[in-house]
Amino acid sequence: MHQSINLSMGSECVTADFPKEETLSDTDALYLRQAIRHSHTARERGNRPFGALIVSKSGETLVEFYNQTKEALDCTAHAETGAIRIASLAHSRAVLMESTLYASGEPCVMCSGAIFLSGIRRVVYALDAVRMRQMRGLKEEYRDLAWSIKEIYQASPHPIECIGPALIDEASLAHQGFWQP
Repeated sequence: MHQSINLSMGSECVTADFPKEETLSDTDALYLRQAIRHSHTARERGNRPFGALIVSKSGETLVEFYNQTKEALDCTAHAETGAIRIASLAHSRAVLMESTLYASGEPCVMCSGAIFLSGIRRVVYALDAVRMRQMRGLKEEYRDLAWSIKEIYQASPHPIECIGPALIDEASLAHQGFWQP
């Protein structure tokens, strides 16, 4: 179920269909809130406000990471790719295949590819890309490829469970005022 609104941004008008917020288990909500906390850390350090963590099937946090694109001067240093880089060095693909990646925002196309290549088969995210686009506005430097993670993974040869958006209001706080000039 989607909620539709019209957004006016300067001289352009955009129609947005907001995905319905999903309800999480207590465990998923706990870990997703940790990812959201990392989004605040990213913002405090001058980076775009995104955080992620990877949790094993047994509930062990394998890695936590926040977006470091500005600090590292690396456009690929997203929270999800950073977490995957670290986890891939320390854990087998078998462990990652049974793990869950929690992200404060819906993973972009690049991060979705990294998640697929890592073998991770479950993703829980907070703020969806449609709402993030509304917050960012239409500035060229903030635009992205407008595919959802769920659309991308329809092409996967193996199932990848995607749960989100969830905890939208909590995740939105780190973005308030960030994207405006």
